[in-house]
Amino acid sequence: MGPDNVSPKLTLTPSAARHLQLHAQGLDRRQRRRACKADVLEAIRRMGVLQIDTISVVARSPYLVLFSRLGSYDGAWLEELLAEGALFEYWAHEASFLPIEDYALVRRRMLEPERMGWKYRAEWVDQHRPELERVLAHVRERGAVRSTDFARRSDAASGWWEWKPEKRALEALFTAGHLMVARRQAFQRVYDLRERVHPDWADEALPTARDVERQLILRSVRALGIATARWVGDYYRMPKRETPARVRELAAAGELIEVQVDGWSDTAYVHPDDIQTARAAADLALKPVLTTLLSPFDPIVWDRARARTMFGFDYRIECYTPAPKRQFGYYVLPLLRRGDLIGRLDAKAHRRDGVFEVKSLHMEEGVRVTDAVLRDVGRAIRDAASWHGTPDVVLRRMRPHSLRASLKAHLA
Repeated sequence: MGPDNVSPKLTLTPSAARHLQLHAQGLDRRQRRRACKADVLEAIRRMGVLQIDTISVVARSPYLVLFSRLGSYDGAWLEELLAEGALFEYWAHEASFLPIEDYALVRRRMLEPERMGWKYRAEWVDQHRPELERVLAHVRERGAVRSTDFARRSDAASGWWEWKPEKRALEALFTAGHLMVARRQAFQRVYDLRERVHPDWADEALPTARDVERQLILRSVRALGIATARWVGDYYRMPKRETPARVRELAAAGELIEVQVDGWSDTAYVHPDDIQTARAAADLALKPVLTTLLSPFDPIVWDRARARTMFGFDYRIECYTPAPKRQFGYYVLPLLRRGDLIGRLDAKAHRRDGVFEVKSLHMEEGVRVTDAVLRDVGRAIRDAASWHGTPDVVLRRMRPHSLRASLKAHLA
């Protein structure tokens, strides 16, 4: 047991804990130079997982998550990194881009796909093995395919639960690790044989299940900067019941360090490599300066309970909620300013018209909105609009309404 475990626990304020997490996620500040392709890969390695979602009212989520951290960059770099083999796709938090060096950590899931829940319907697979074999043989003989390469039956209904058989076969073969995503074309998956996409892999190199569990826990804590045992399992979708006990075991062995956060009932943990950064946060030396818009699928907010504890921000994605029941809008972007989540912005990028429409902007209750706050918010919205190729910003509604004219001036 290391010295940090036997000495008194480091104690952080809630604000210091927020700053530590934002620093770990690369959301405290941006580098001064313009981002390059290598920065995209480094940002994904830092987060561990980059969740994929296809909604495109603004930039699709993985591109927006990277913009929040890097500022203006070329979105094509993400697809190039996938095609070059620096990244791969698989189920992690959800469907995600991951660094190729972490392939071993999810390979075991591919070998036990029946444990993947709705992502792999074992009964359907058993009933449709001839179709799966035909699709696999098609890929083996003819090369990489998209689901659109197979014609849809005219009597087939729409909806993900009624995908054409070839689409379901491709997804099942992907989840079972027979196929990988070789690249994306117009953001559609292009599937190919695993051995062609990742020819250097050998299952003989597969780590044990116990070591995979250990490594994913340690990666989760590093990616979050600071985490309670209950938060750790959500990051890579690990078992909710067993993971907290394993976190405590790793702490007892000195592989994680316990810290205390004022007002939290649960013990928190940091990675030993980050203890000096945690001390800097406790000493108020990590001051976030970044103001930016976040994706609804950003790691900072994808765990609703964690976002409530860390930021006092109760966030729910409403794009899947019927319109009459939405409180804030269809695709609401959390607004991060200098370490705090201060608002929610419902936006739409009208790319043909060059217009970035802010349908509504709701400032959080209790936020003291000064001219400096509005200046930062205005700059963040303008930067996002410019990166989208929609430089004309239109502000429809704002709460409180009395601030609308001042914000419009900063958006001009």
